[in-house]
Amino acid sequence: MPWLAIPFSDSDTRSRLDELFHVRGIPHLALLDEAGNVVTEDGVDVIREYGVEGYPFTSARIQELRDQEEEARRNQSVRSLLVSPSRDFVISSDGKKTLVSELEGKTVGLYFCVKSFGSCSDFTPKLVEVYEKLKAQGENFEVVLIPLDDDEESFKELLESVPWLSLPFKDKICGKLARYFELSTLPTLVIIGPDGKTLHSNVAEAIEDHGVAAYPFTPEKFAELDEILKAKEAAQTLESILVSDDQDFVIGKDGVKIPVSELKGKVVLLYFSAHWCPPCRAFLPKLIDAYNKIKEKGNALEVVFISSDRDQTSFDEFFAGMPWLALPFGDSRKKFLSRKFRVSGIPMLVAIASSGQTLTTKARDLVSLYGADAYPFTEERIKEIETEQEETAKGWPEKLKHELHEHELVLTRRRVYYCDACNEEGHIWSYYCGDCDFDLHPKCALEKEDKEGSKDDAKEEKSKDEWVCDGEVCKKA
Repeated sequence: MPWLAIPFSDSDTRSRLDELFHVRGIPHLALLDEAGNVVTEDGVDVIREYGVEGYPFTSARIQELRDQEEEARRNQSVRSLLVSPSRDFVISSDGKKTLVSELEGKTVGLYFCVKSFGSCSDFTPKLVEVYEKLKAQGENFEVVLIPLDDDEESFKELLESVPWLSLPFKDKICGKLARYFELSTLPTLVIIGPDGKTLHSNVAEAIEDHGVAAYPFTPEKFAELDEILKAKEAAQTLESILVSDDQDFVIGKDGVKIPVSELKGKVVLLYFSAHWCPPCRAFLPKLIDAYNKIKEKGNALEVVFISSDRDQTSFDEFFAGMPWLALPFGDSRKKFLSRKFRVSGIPMLVAIASSGQTLTTKARDLVSLYGADAYPFTEERIKEIETEQEETAKGWPEKLKHELHEHELVLTRRRVYYCDACNEEGHIWSYYCGDCDFDLHPKCALEKEDKEGSKDDAKEEKSKDEWVCDGEVCKKA
């Protein structure tokens, strides 16, 4: 870091600043003006969004930038998006420059991509195929690569492998466009219409699903595609999603092949998971418990493990602890299923009805909340459970004070939490303080017995110097 620091040994000052600037998660950036007045405590967001242009980071400066952005949106054109004060062209792999003005009147795809990112590597060949078909048909369509690579060699390799244009490597406009279009996933293909206005914020999935048929990416075309998709969903069967050519089986223990046809008439849970994934390992015991209880009642249920493990050994080790079936490791159907059900994170649990139609892609949440009671994972069953929960909470006070917390606690629906009294996981109902993210089980909040031992344990485990990281932000324990 090129700046100054509070000495690590000065823990008193560090603790005082944590309290002064309400630090509940890191990174946290408080910005002060020359007089020492707080300009903003949301400095991380300000820097991420505006960078050096945000200086001196006052509310007036940020509002000025927002007004400029709003004006740019109202008057958006291909030129306003792609031209900078020092550049009015885009480039091709052979180094030739094409004036941005030549793109006016065309449908233009802005392709945000990182060559090393797996999803981009998978999608790029499909986009090339669509691009070349549209060009062969004489369509007025162009793609401009918005490179987000850190490595120039990777950028050059990518540009040489595609037939379209690009912004130069590390061009400042790349970052601005990522913010302007609120980029949240890769790959992203933003479509700009012939009038220079945004037609669609990301058609990557549409191209994955429909190929060239998604063109010209208009609302009318997407309405047409939605109707086609609905018809496919209505006609979906278990075989249509689990059978591909001669791959018409799943496996049991020791690799025994089980025909997919034997699963007909059952509720089937597709379990996307991997041994290397800590949340997957944490969720597995809950799923096994629910599975066994559902099966003990004689219900028609099966689970199929769809692995994202990195090698056969890891797959074998993980699958050995599961009481259900699986797709073989490396099976090509996994890629199709991941795309069909939009699997962007694991563990993920998809429930398929006995009729073969999709019940929900959020069965993991249902198992976490309701366990075996969630079966058969229908909307009707979930509504029944929610009604039962409402009945359970009748008679409980809506608000209460508790000796473990200084603020009033409000009876609140919470999906999953950890009780700050007993440190046990809780679901559905909590006595909650939103300001402090403080939870109590209704049992802990309402019982009158002295829990001094539990309180002491909870306080001991939650030292103020401990942090818990969830991958996106580290928060105080």
